[in-house]
This record gives sequence, structure tokens and C-alpha cells, in this order.
Amino acid sequence: MNQEFFNLTIHTNGQKLYKFTNDTIKWIEKRNLKKGLLNISIQHTSASLIVQENADSDVQKDLINFFDKLAPMNDKLYFHTTEGKDDMPAHIKSALTNNNISLSIKDGNLLLGTWQGLYLFEHRIEKQKRTIIHHFIGD
Repeated sequence: MNQEFFNLTIHTNGQKLYKFTNDTIKWIEKRNLKKGLLNISIQHTSASLIVQENADSDVQKDLINFFDKLAPMNDKLYFHTTEGKDDMPAHIKSALTNNNISLSIKDGNLLLGTWQGLYLFEHRIEKQKRTIIHHFIGD
């Protein structure tokens, strides 16, 4: 049994989904991780992690539109607006999604479905620097 850590930095440029599946798979292959559990976490309260459709970009557009309607950027709706009109809506979106994802690794493969990808879901409209922590426990 061993543990491995990997920090992935992603520079975002506005609200969208940033795919990081390939970065994770390359790290698994480089470290020769065979079987175990991979926990992926983001240390931010205005962005989140999701496993989502990786083939049709319309899914991503629809997700962003849905969450923008669910938590609109309207300062009159919120008390917390310290960092701008997207501040509180970003926190709401983050609360409704995930800040960590746990996935299995079997025979050196990350167990994702055919049409699944790993995404950082950026909820802020300005550029951000995001850190995603990978923590593997296994062989």
C-alpha cells in the first residue's frame, strides 16, 4: 500500500468547464499506479469538480446556462458581493456541485465511462489560478 500526491494547476479564463482528464491519466501512467482509490479535490469555494459528458460541447453550454439561471449574477439578490457580481453566485454553484471526486483505478486504468471526462467547473468570470489535488491510495 502506498500513497501518492499530485497538484495540478489550471489557469482559467472565465466561466466554463476545463477538462483535465488527460492530465490525470498521464500522472497515473507516469507513477505506474495499478489499483486503488484516487481522490481528487479542489481547494476553492468558487469553482468545483464534475464528471461530465466529454463528447458534445453543447452539454457544457447547457450546464453553464442552467447554473446561471439557478444562481443569477444580480447584486440585489445577495448580501455577499465583496468580489463582484459573480461572487455569491459562484459560491452557490460550488455548493451545488462537488469539491472532490473519488474514482477507482484498476489495472492501471482510471475507471471512467466511455463518454465521461473530468472537469474543473469555473464559476467566476475573471481569470483564476486553481489547484486540483490528486491523492492516490493503493498499489
